[in-house]
Amino acid sequence: MAKITRALISVSDKTGIIDFSKELAGYGVEILSTGGTAKLLRDAGLTVKDVSDFTGFPEMLDGRVKTLHPKVHGGLLGMRSNPEHVAKMKEHGIENIDMVVVNLYPFEATVAKDGCTLPEAIENIDIGGPTMLRSAAKNHPDVTVLVDSSDYGKVLQEMKDNSGTVSPATNFGLAVKVFQHTAAYDGAISNYLGARLGEGVDSYPATFTIQVKKAQDLRYGENPQQTAAFYVEKHLTEPCVSNAVQLQGKELSFNNIIDLDAAIETVKEFETSAAVIIKHTNPCGVALGDTPLNSYLKARECDPVSAFGGIVGFNRLVDAETAKELTSTFLEAVIAPGYTDEALAIFTAKKNVRVMQVPLLSEYIPSGYDLKKVVGGLLIQGRDLGMVRAIDCRVVTERTPTISEYEALDFAWRVCKHVKSNAIVFTSRDQTVGIGAGQMSRVDSSRIAVQKALLPTGGTVLASDAFFPFRDGVDAAAEAGVTAIIQPGGSVRDEEVIKAANEHEIAMIFTGMRHFRH
Repeated sequence: MAKITRALISVSDKTGIIDFSKELAGYGVEILSTGGTAKLLRDAGLTVKDVSDFTGFPEMLDGRVKTLHPKVHGGLLGMRSNPEHVAKMKEHGIENIDMVVVNLYPFEATVAKDGCTLPEAIENIDIGGPTMLRSAAKNHPDVTVLVDSSDYGKVLQEMKDNSGTVSPATNFGLAVKVFQHTAAYDGAISNYLGARLGEGVDSYPATFTIQVKKAQDLRYGENPQQTAAFYVEKHLTEPCVSNAVQLQGKELSFNNIIDLDAAIETVKEFETSAAVIIKHTNPCGVALGDTPLNSYLKARECDPVSAFGGIVGFNRLVDAETAKELTSTFLEAVIAPGYTDEALAIFTAKKNVRVMQVPLLSEYIPSGYDLKKVVGGLLIQGRDLGMVRAIDCRVVTERTPTISEYEALDFAWRVCKHVKSNAIVFTSRDQTVGIGAGQMSRVDSSRIAVQKALLPTGGTVLASDAFFPFRDGVDAAAEAGVTAIIQPGGSVRDEEVIKAANEHEIAMIFTGMRHFRH
């Protein structure tokens, strides 16, 4: 690898660029630059040659044409080990450019601004930057290319250690990062413009591009015969399994990650201290309590058999008392916003338990898409972030729920949202009592919920994720002692179902919203 003697620097994000350029100058590297970057570096006392002086061709078209020139791209693409390339470059007076430091016009930040117009968005599509990056990355055996300021230090250290050169391995890694970066950049442009092909703005563009970064390889997928890896989105803005940190325990499995996601998303529904126990993506116990310990004990009381080997989620800091109880039984993993030092010390006695911590964010705006892969295709939808308060729902029966029943219905509805369809949930005001999940018949889900209930079902309320197609579900609920029901409504047999509720003196409210979970 030849010594770096000339660098082209043109950045929109100028983080660290002055110090980096000063270090390069200290190695005798000639600096080429353009526009605002050139001015910034000159103001910092550096000697800078304008690209227009290097090429002998002026910038034009409001700066749209600056670096699109054979002397730039020949200097980047010419292979130093190829005699024909070297001869042709010499013939045309093309000098080597050994390093490119470029980051791109902030397209995503621009279009995220309120009131951004289509012409403004298009003006922030970088042309010369990606072209230089791709040229330099293609010729990475001879050119060092940096698109991320976090790599400045690593490159400077290699130059210091290796007489002004950068290793082939580092150059290859930097080149890969460039192609990842330009792919994401082009994807953002494609998504934005592809949503504007018609009269208005389509929520789903003509093509959909998403880039996710590999967080880790997994031992296998859902089953040992399947390979798997975990990828995460960039720019995560809310606490979730994808930005959770593992504090201890065995390597995460494919199924662990899915269940951890189900756990943290369930407890995020509640403002007060909540705990959930997940088994195969379904809650087998959810409860609210004065403390994390109290909420966990109540959640486990719902179905202690299923809780064995489960995943537990909290929306509060886990203390020593809670950790002691958690380690008294076999669990796969725990996820929470944090742990006391004493709690973490207790978990070390169960070294295989995966202890996961999500960022503690009191305020955030959930966003993003829900993606479901099918063979040969991809379903994309908005996340189910809808929620209604029970007190705001329509009372359809002769009897109106009591205040206590409204509180229980509100709790039941939030839990029901996270149970696989067909979902039936029996609860008190702050504790699940019976859960029927994933059955082909709603009345079967009702019966299973009753069969699994270890706590008394008399006086409970019931939540159903979708409407009752027949009155048999209400009859089963009445037989179990349910006093109030929350359901979406909307069946052609709603009147029959309401009549059944009135016969049993059950209060029933309609949400007008369903929560199918396939």
